[in-house]
Amino acid sequence: MFDAALRRLIDPPLDAAGRRLAAAGVSANAVTVGGFLVGILAVPALAAGRYDLALLTILANRLGDGLDGAIARSVGPSDLGGYLDIVLDFVFYSAVVLGLALGRPDHAVWAAFLIFSFVGTGSSFLAYAIVAAKRGVTTASRGRKSIYYLGGLAEGSETIAAFVLICVFPEAFPWIAGIFGAMCWITTASRIWQAVQAFGD
Repeated sequence: MFDAALRRLIDPPLDAAGRRLAAAGVSANAVTVGGFLVGILAVPALAAGRYDLALLTILANRLGDGLDGAIARSVGPSDLGGYLDIVLDFVFYSAVVLGLALGRPDHAVWAAFLIFSFVGTGSSFLAYAIVAAKRGVTTASRGRKSIYYLGGLAEGSETIAAFVLICVFPEAFPWIAGIFGAMCWITTASRIWQAVQAFGD
């Protein structure tokens, strides 16, 4: 929901950093994989109840996610880069929720609901992109991307906001998971409706 607006604020400094990193020979794919490896450390941190460390790894992962795109915009996007970015993002999102469940088994049902909700947003996003590519439909509403980016109520910004809230207020996880999961399902439903409107014959 807020991704497009936030991009106008964060892209200029990220692009400047991306150009410097690209000039230094740092590849976008290296930043993508490195950011993922740092982010996945949130799992043991959350399992151990170290929400402070988990928050740092989550924020570092998101910084890497912004920088890899900035580098790609500087040197030109690649199909492999777009693939790695999407796959590792989705794995990271689910891994964070797994870490929460490991640390708080009493919240495992809510963690399962949240991952279930991620399946809805992820599959509706990727399926739309596949059909859009087949039909030659493109968009630049989220900047230059390797695949079609379909927006919604729950996007990257909202996901990270939810993770930050969970790390700061871990006891509120059931409430946060329930509300954000509902947002995910509203997003999934809206994407299905947009697909019906765009692709219905």
